[in-house]
Amino acid sequence: MKNISLDIETYSSVNLSKGGVYKYAESKDFQILLFAYSIDHGEIKVIDLANGEEIPEDIKLSLKNPRVKKWAFNANFERVCLSKYLKEDLSPMGWRCSMVLSASLGLPLSLEAVGRVLNLPYQKLKEGKSLINFFCCPNKYNKRNLPTDDKLKWESFKEYNERDVLVEMEIQKRLKKYNLPDSEWENYYLDQLINDAGIMIDKDFVRAALICDEKYKRNVKEQLKNLTQIKNPNSIVEMKNYLEKQNLSLLSLDKKYIKEVFDLPNLNEEVREVLKLRQELCKSSVKKYVAMENVMGDDNRVRGLIQFYGTKTGRYAGRLIQVQNLPKNYLSDLSVARDLVKCGHGEDLYFLYDSVENVLSQLIRTAFIPKSGCEFIVADFSAIEARVLSWLAGEKWRMEVFERGGDIYCESASKMFKVKVEKNGENSHLREKGKIAELALGYGGSVGALKSMGALSIGLKEEELQSLVNAWRDANPHITYLWYEVDKIIKKVIYTKTPMKLYNLEFIYENNMLFIVLPSKRKLCYRNPKIATNRFNKSSIVYEGVNSNKKWAEIESYGAKFVENIVQAIARDLLCEAIKNLHNKNFRIVLHVHDEVVIEVEKNKSSVEEICNLMTTSPPWAKDLALKAEGYKCEFYRK
Repeated sequence: MKNISLDIETYSSVNLSKGGVYKYAESKDFQILLFAYSIDHGEIKVIDLANGEEIPEDIKLSLKNPRVKKWAFNANFERVCLSKYLKEDLSPMGWRCSMVLSASLGLPLSLEAVGRVLNLPYQKLKEGKSLINFFCCPNKYNKRNLPTDDKLKWESFKEYNERDVLVEMEIQKRLKKYNLPDSEWENYYLDQLINDAGIMIDKDFVRAALICDEKYKRNVKEQLKNLTQIKNPNSIVEMKNYLEKQNLSLLSLDKKYIKEVFDLPNLNEEVREVLKLRQELCKSSVKKYVAMENVMGDDNRVRGLIQFYGTKTGRYAGRLIQVQNLPKNYLSDLSVARDLVKCGHGEDLYFLYDSVENVLSQLIRTAFIPKSGCEFIVADFSAIEARVLSWLAGEKWRMEVFERGGDIYCESASKMFKVKVEKNGENSHLREKGKIAELALGYGGSVGALKSMGALSIGLKEEELQSLVNAWRDANPHITYLWYEVDKIIKKVIYTKTPMKLYNLEFIYENNMLFIVLPSKRKLCYRNPKIATNRFNKSSIVYEGVNSNKKWAEIESYGAKFVENIVQAIARDLLCEAIKNLHNKNFRIVLHVHDEVVIEVEKNKSSVEEICNLMTTSPPWAKDLALKAEGYKCEFYRK
């Protein structure tokens, strides 16, 4: 026995989409209903556990044997649920996820969508959703439907379970020649360990934050009722009617639109106060606190927050609580605000801060805490994308700035304006222009990108934006060359089907797929690429993938966009190397967000310097890349 392909059907009263698989399997009424499997792509067997059948002992042993490869689509679900069934935590060693394999080839993250895109001879059964709703979730009376409640549906459910294994095996066969290298499966293994460990939540603080929000919103509603005589301050229609009576006609009550209204001259003070309160009422600052309560396990830890290979470039994505978009902390007295909320003095926030909802939003990170006797060390790569882009393009002056620890914003401004620029010193006013240029223009951005980054709001004039773009590109000729050369090479490879190299990258066309081989030897994949004419009547590159609306469609791209993909993919590979280095030294990573890791250590037993040194140990494929990491210790997560 070398491989097992498997799929399970389960029941739990916990909402899987809100609670995640760890909380789902922790439920007292959790049960595995069906277990379908195939040994070495042989006959598929379905074990009817709900009707008293048992998983054979040799299969149980193989589930615990790391030398036997266990394949499943979204294998984390099967492994966690089978751990509960076997009353033993199954190691992720030896597990293989065909969803990860599919994602690495630019395919969607659902079994049904992958089968459709690959045009497999066997497809996921369409009636599966209704069968899952019938047997796997509580019904409208909050009770279970049992196999005996509808025997015909149960037989269909067994066929559905068998079909999923068949589709999963077809995916394996179709993608076999593109299987990920062992090093990437090792990264998956470490990802699963981090998800299994989870991170602790301050349960009392989360509950106090929700109570604080509830009381504050109730108070705001009463204030609005008194000011406006509106029965329901949440009603858009009633609020617009009130404002029209105050000679203010608004097309929208969207917060961005309201913000512009605040700047209107001679705005009635009462109306200004109403709009301010209305904005406070509509803020969704506590959604993540609610998500924390939904996901939190019996031990107050939340698990399964990170999706391995969550994006096309291989970067990780957030799940459940969505830690990838947590608000930053700007409060100077963060601990004081946190203590006020936790001790039940949330009403004091109203007198101390402009916006209670903004305070609650900034405190979200602080709900993550280390376990008793421990502290967090938080460390992240410094300017990782700027460093990788400079290294990839061979922009030597930038690499020298990073190597000596210089300020890239000052140095960039110096290059652009040909004068010495010092932070808080000579020509310091130009640093802000250097900064916004650095943030907006690295991937082919122009005037529009500068505007999106807030160029006009910091005092730059519209007429000087194009000259800023030109100055940055003149100062970075190798980066500019990289954009256009990548575009030219990809088009040539698509036309000629002949592999080409550029620096430490390789471009290959194979079986209607464009592969970009990264310095780590991992590959980015673009399916069915072709050359088309875009809306500007210019030649462009088009490939098939999951678009911004999460639909499978044709996506237009160009050289600078491919460079952005490449840079972000390399940054991801460097994070994987850092995670590996930290794991090898027995550091327990409980969370990572973008280019930052959160490590739970015993108090005063580890140093920030040690962590940063491990993070910046360059892999063999990037020895000359100057990495830098910065970190700090904290009693709760913050940024």
